[in-house]
Amino acid sequence: MHPYENLTPDVILDAIDASGHRCDGRLQALNSYENRVYQVGQDEGPPLIAKFYRPQRWSDAAILEEHAYSSELAAREIPVVAPLPLDGSHTLGQHLDLRFALYPKQPGRQPELDNTDTLEWLGRFMGRIHSVGALTAFQARPTLDIASFGEEPVAFILQHGNLPPELHTPYATLCEQLLPLIRQRWQEAGAFATLRLHGDCHPGNILWTDAGPHFVDFDDSRMGPAIQDLWMLLSGERLEQQTQLGYLLDGYSEFADFDEHELWLIEPLRTLRMLHYAAWLARRWDDPAFPANFPWFNSQRYWQDQILALREQQAALQEPPLRV
Repeated sequence: MHPYENLTPDVILDAIDASGHRCDGRLQALNSYENRVYQVGQDEGPPLIAKFYRPQRWSDAAILEEHAYSSELAAREIPVVAPLPLDGSHTLGQHLDLRFALYPKQPGRQPELDNTDTLEWLGRFMGRIHSVGALTAFQARPTLDIASFGEEPVAFILQHGNLPPELHTPYATLCEQLLPLIRQRWQEAGAFATLRLHGDCHPGNILWTDAGPHFVDFDDSRMGPAIQDLWMLLSGERLEQQTQLGYLLDGYSEFADFDEHELWLIEPLRTLRMLHYAAWLARRWDDPAFPANFPWFNSQRYWQDQILALREQQAALQEPPLRV
């Protein structure tokens, strides 16, 4: 049985009804693979977003820390989508063996990152988020590090990742060369500070309206360097990324200080994300949603492309960092 074998429509609606929110029977599955997320209609009021957490991924304490952080940001009028109280108090529900949370539905589209005003706007709000994130530390949530995002995922892929036999040695050799480069860049960044992050701040987790951005899905929130929440908003060639970074930091610096030494971490963090992502797909392959939505994974072509992309990262790790 996969983790969501028993998550039927009746179970979903019963869970939400029991939380004090009356459903009208309308239920629409949304794109989400790590967790299961649905839009649910109410008898009274606008639709809700129901998120059912993957069992055994986070402890209750870790989920509640995520909820508390996003609620703290929302209380300071920072535009994040925070969980709703269930039965008027707690934010984490339990139904059968499944935990869930409810969120207000927030409309929006992905931001246009080729617009300089948009980049500055995002930078200002990210600076506000980080100024709050630096006030205290997570206790139940992990820290982004090389071991959990690099060393352990590589070991898992080499043991369980179904690499084609002829690509096993090239992949292993390449990773043996990448990890020391990542550690070197990490050291060159120096003793950078860590704070509570969004953790997965790619454009798909930002909903843009005429009133500006709303940040959603703090599920990967953890401790780490500030640049982790900024580098995923950069794209294109080096000069383009440097220009985008300048506009982001123009806005960011209005609310938070930025340590320029963290620029050494951009390419290491990008490489770690690639290694972690491949292992994430391999770990989740027994969940039927993954073969259905990622049919290209575990193919010969996928691993060839992965090795090529990592070789490009090997070169990028040896270049000077972007400049402010």
